[in-house]
Amino acid sequence: MQFGVGVGVMVGILLMLFFASFRILREYERGVIFLLGRFWKVKGPGMILVLPGIQQIVRVDLRVVVMEVPGQDVISRDNVSVRVDAVIYQRVVDPEKAVIQVENYLAATSLLAQTTLRSVLGQHELDEMLAEREKLNIDIQRALDVQTDAWGIKVSNVEIRRVDINESMVRAIARQAEAERERRAKVIHAQGELQASETLLEAAQVLARQPQAIQLRYLETLAAIGVEKNTTVVFPVPLDMFRAFFETPQK
Repeated sequence: MQFGVGVGVMVGILLMLFFASFRILREYERGVIFLLGRFWKVKGPGMILVLPGIQQIVRVDLRVVVMEVPGQDVISRDNVSVRVDAVIYQRVVDPEKAVIQVENYLAATSLLAQTTLRSVLGQHELDEMLAEREKLNIDIQRALDVQTDAWGIKVSNVEIRRVDINESMVRAIARQAEAERERRAKVIHAQGELQASETLLEAAQVLARQPQAIQLRYLETLAAIGVEKNTTVVFPVPLDMFRAFFETPQK
């Protein structure tokens, strides 16, 4: 009787161990299997068998993880202090390295991102930080990707969200922008004066070749003056205007 109970208990324990040996991994999960403390293989997804007491499993999520980089104080190459925060998109591409090569790959990537952000942005001037964010995002992403490759981590994208500068620098940038607008206005005005002078020169050359044209121009001016309600009109008449009339009878 006692033998039968012992056999039943043993069979029950074996069945419990048998069913406990099966693990189900989702499509985005992988299991890093250790056999007696040594790496054996990576399994999943689906149902896998893990022998209790002999094998251990570490689950690894392969989905993209969005990580916020806290605001970092950065001194640009032109000695301007700014505060920058960013967002990093990363995922595990090698579960074995992510488990064996680094203790906590999420924390390690976060700290590495902070130092890389300060290092890369410190090599650029403030104008580049404000106007060339796409280029800076790519530079930071490449720098991170090179270092996280040994951990089996792929940094797919980096986005600089905000670049904060102090109030005095904001006013300085505003004055600089205003000076730039004034400079452009003066340049455009000078170019307009140059084009107008060239046009006037061409008109003068045409009038010089055709004396009758100046007479028509004077008549047009008289017509324009006549529209206004003026009691007295002083209109200068050059002698060259009548030269054609004096020369014709002589000829």
